[in-house]
Amino acid sequence: MVFISDQAKNKLISIMKEEGLSNDLSFVRFGVKNGGCSGLSYELTFDKKKKKEDKLFNYEEMKILVDENSFPYLVGITLEYSGGLNGKGFYFKNPNAKHTCGCGKSFSS
Repeated sequence: MVFISDQAKNKLISIMKEEGLSNDLSFVRFGVKNGGCSGLSYELTFDKKKKKEDKLFNYEEMKILVDENSFPYLVGITLEYSGGLNGKGFYFKNPNAKHTCGCGKSFSS
């Protein structure tokens, strides 16, 4: 399972509307790729189509896709959003990460 905080959900819905997408018809895609200061980095994108190998999670009114290669790294992850002065943007809370970098955009497992 993957989760989205209320603040992150509201911000995603706002961005989707700005981009002409609907959270009813479009997906939020969580992923992992090689790179970043800790070895792996997170990906967060929108998608209009589900691929056969994607895992689909419905979290409240959001539909989340995770590809099968990223899934083992993202089990139990929560997408958060901070709009404060000390840091603004999306970040992940990952219970599987053994080490994260200072920017919060990469991790190692």
